[in-house]
Amino acid sequence: MRRKKQPGIFAALDKLLEDATAGDPITGLKWTRKTLAVLTGELQKKFRVGHSSVARLLKVKGIALRGNRKRLSPRQDVQRDRQFRYIARLRRQFAKAKLPIISVDTKKKELIGTFKNAGRTWRRTALDVFETDFPHDAKGKAIPYGIYDLEHNEGYVVVGTSHETPAFAVAAIRRWWLEVGQPHDPGKQEVLILADGGGANGSHCWLWKGHLQQLANEFALTITVAHYPTGASKWNPIEHRLFCHISSNWAGQPLFSFETVLKFLRTPSTATGLRCRAQLDRTKYETGLKITREQKQQINLQPHRTRPQYNYTIRPHRCK
Repeated sequence: MRRKKQPGIFAALDKLLEDATAGDPITGLKWTRKTLAVLTGELQKKFRVGHSSVARLLKVKGIALRGNRKRLSPRQDVQRDRQFRYIARLRRQFAKAKLPIISVDTKKKELIGTFKNAGRTWRRTALDVFETDFPHDAKGKAIPYGIYDLEHNEGYVVVGTSHETPAFAVAAIRRWWLEVGQPHDPGKQEVLILADGGGANGSHCWLWKGHLQQLANEFALTITVAHYPTGASKWNPIEHRLFCHISSNWAGQPLFSFETVLKFLRTPSTATGLRCRAQLDRTKYETGLKITREQKQQINLQPHRTRPQYNYTIRPHRCK
C-alpha cells in the first residue's frame, strides 16, 4: 500500500540538519551527533516515518555522510592569490622554454620498525605490530625529501636518516640534477623550483639559499625559486602528484627497514604513468648551523619585483 505524503517533512528534515551557530549548547539536536537513528527519532515525534524512509529522503536531497575538508587557513596571506598567479606565470614561461620545473618538499617522517601504519591491506590475518610508537624502539627514522618533475611526471625521493636541514634538501636536489635533471635536459642551465614557505627550504632560510648558491656555482646553473604562501602548501604539486600516491602505496604496511621504504617509494602506480626513483642518504647533517654576514653577501641573489620575499633567482658566480 502506498504511503500518504506528509507535508512539511522535508522542511523539518532541513531544520534538523542545520549547522549549530548560536543558542543554548545544553539542549537541542544541533549539539548532538546527527546519525540516521537520531534523525529518525526526532522526525517520528511529528511524522509517521521509518529508518529506511529517512535514508531515502536524505538521498533525494543529495545529502550523504561527509567529513571535514581542510580548505581554510587561520593565517591567510593577503596577497596569496597574487602569488598563485605569479607562480602560474613562471610555470608557463619555463614550460614554453622547455626548461625543467620541479616541486620539492619533505614528506612526513616515518619510524622504521614494527610500527602501525595507517590503512588496511588484503590478507588472511592482521599483522601484529608494537602497541606503542616510541622513537627509542625504532631502528631509525626515515626522512623522505621529494623532488617531482612536472614536465616528465617523475618523482625522485632521497631518504635521509639524520636530520631535515637545508644542506640535506639541497644535497637531494643535487642528486636529482646529476641522475635525472641533466640527462633529461642536456645543455639546459636553468631550473625552476617550487617550494613551501617553511621547513628546510623555507623562504626566510638563508642556509637554504647559501647551499643553492653552491649548487649554482658547481653546475653553472641558474636557479629560480618560487615559494607558496603560509597555509598554502597543499597546492604544491608534489603533494597531490607524488606524496599522496606514496602514502596510498604503503598504507597498512609496517616499514620494517629502510629497504622496505625504498621499495615502496619506487613502486607507486597511477593511471598517468607516474614513475619514482629513491635513494638512501646516510650522511649525518648537523643542526643549529648559521650563515655569517659575509656568506650572505656572497649569495648572488636577485629578488623578483613580485613578492621578492617569495620569489628570487640565484645565479652562479663567474669564474675569474
